[in-house]
Amino acid sequence: MPRVYDHRANMLSLFTNAGRYDRLTTRLFGRVHRRVAADVAAAGLPAGSRVLDVGTGPGRVPLAIAAATAWLTVDGLDVSPAMIEYARHAAAEAGLADRVTFVVGDVAELPYPDQSFDLIVSTMSQHHWANPRAGLRELHRVLRPGARAWIYDARPALHRATTAARGAFPEGNIRREPVRTGRSPVTFTGRLVARRPA
Repeated sequence: MPRVYDHRANMLSLFTNAGRYDRLTTRLFGRVHRRVAADVAAAGLPAGSRVLDVGTGPGRVPLAIAAATAWLTVDGLDVSPAMIEYARHAAAEAGLADRVTFVVGDVAELPYPDQSFDLIVSTMSQHHWANPRAGLRELHRVLRPGARAWIYDARPALHRATTAARGAFPEGNIRREPVRTGRSPVTFTGRLVARRPA
């Protein structure tokens, strides 16, 4: 299985210490996590829809989505077993383990059947993907017809994801948009939206 995380981050033990990573990313990206959960809640998905969070890390985004949307089931995937173990524990503590599932896996080789998900999100993870082309092809494969993938990341980091999405979603249903998470008029975060045709 390919390694996804950058060796420089591993040297700082950010990806090997799930608790430390959780505390850091909650401080840095807590507003983005809340925005993603609010976006999913407002997406109009029918009851029983299934959402996947790719690069879930310690699981904060799936837990926020599940807390905001009692009608959805949420899966979280990460390449790090330590992150997944931490996320499972957090789901149990939050009383959400019945609606949130966490698995170890790589975005370039998703362990799900074709057309499994009604929405896929990925938050501040895409810039770590070793092979964004393979990752975007896999997202396309596991999306149901008419479903969307939303990739949130720093706006400059979305350039390579956009290029990869053009190959993976040949129908051309791709756009980038700024994401406002606070009062600042400057938006540092963006969202790549890629839709599989119905």
